Amino acid sequence: MSLGPKKIEGRPVPRPSRSAGVQSYALEVAKGVALTSAHFFRNTKEMVFAQRNDPILESVEEGVNTVMYPEQRRPYPARFRGLHRLTQREDGSPRCVACLCCSTACPAQCIHIVPAEYPEDDPRHGYERYPDEFVIDELRCIFCGFCVEACPCDAIRMDTGMHAAPYDSRDQFIFDKERLLGFPGRDGGHLSQNPRLEAGDRDYPGVTREKGH
Repeated sequence: MSLGPKKIEGRPVPRPSRSAGVQSYALEVAKGVALTSAHFFRNTKEMVFAQRNDPILESVEEGVNTVMYPEQRRPYPARFRGLHRLTQREDGSPRCVACLCCSTACPAQCIHIVPAEYPEDDPRHGYERYPDEFVIDELRCIFCGFCVEACPCDAIRMDTGMHAAPYDSRDQFIFDKERLLGFPGRDGGHLSQNPRLEAGDRDYPGVTREKGH
C-alpha cells in the first residue's frame, strides 16, 4: 500500500483569447487619464473661481471632498494635543521650577532639563529653581500628554493647536527653551490658565524667609 501523496488529475483550463487592444490596456489607460484629467480641471476651476465647497461647513453631494491643507483645516477638539509650549509669568520668566517631573514621567525620554539657581537678590532664591536649559525632541515625542499631567506648576502645556512643520533636518525638531516660550496658546497669550501664588506674594502659602520652616 502506497503512502505517498495522491496524484490529482484534472483537465487544463484554456487561456482566454485576448485581442491586442485588450492586452495593451490602451483603452483602460485612456479611461484613467480621462477621469484624472476631468477631476483636475474641475478642481482647478473651482479653486480659481472660489467655487469649492467648504469641507467643514458645507455638505458634499457626490464624491470625496478633499481638505486642501494647510489652506483649509478642520476644527480640532479642545483636547487636541499640539506642539508643546512653556507658560510664562507676568515678568516673562518661565513658570517651570526645574523639578524634573515632566522629564521623569515622559515615556519617550524626549525632555532634557538643566536646573539652575536664581541669584541671591531674587526672592525665589533658595526656594525655587529655573531651567537653564529646557529641550524637547519633537521627533521622539509620542504626544501622550504625560508631561502636562505631571507638571505641578502648569508650566508645560500642549494647547498651541499647531502641528509640527515638515522640516528637512533633525535639528529643526529640537525645540529649546526660547522657542518653547515663544509659542502662544490658542488664546494668543503666553500666561498660564491656572495662576498660582508665587514666592514673595502676600498670600503665598509656602515657606518664605518671613514665614519660618
